[in-house]
Amino acid sequence: MAVVGYRRVSSTSQSLDRQELEGCDKVFEEKITGAKRDRPELNRMLDYIREGDEVHVHSIDRLARDLRDLQSIIEQINDKDATITFLKEKLTFKPSAQADPFAKLQLHLMGAFAEFERSIIRERQREGIARAKERGVYAGRKASIDVDKVKSLYASGVGASEIARQLGIGRASVYRLIAG
Repeated sequence: MAVVGYRRVSSTSQSLDRQELEGCDKVFEEKITGAKRDRPELNRMLDYIREGDEVHVHSIDRLARDLRDLQSIIEQINDKDATITFLKEKLTFKPSAQADPFAKLQLHLMGAFAEFERSIIRERQREGIARAKERGVYAGRKASIDVDKVKSLYASGVGASEIARQLGIGRASVYRLIAG
């Protein structure tokens, strides 16, 4: 039986330090958004764990962003007859033979609240951006593709595939810019 840890932050500029996981035999760490389900270290951890292992995660929001994803990951861990513990929330989920119905209820409630909180944050962000645009303060992300360069290369007879290769962009972007 091994104690396996998983730590995640959303960006490379953030620190994993506050997510203390003491006593773990192996810790999987990554700096990637939780909005993506395809997280390399999470997948490695899921492949690594075996029957009887215990997975420790600092908090629920470090493992998943929405309830469906959270349930799916916990189910994958439990299907391997491993246990998962969220340290901050003091919740443990064991394989179905040993499952605690109250813990399952708490998971659903906390996961739903976490998803609700994320939705509220996104709504506030959209409102803030709309207000900033109205005031002329928000210009959005700077264009990463030089439209004039794409059009001049195309006009000089260079094909879309070659333009994409030269500029390091996708062919679909080249076609979209040429058409527009």
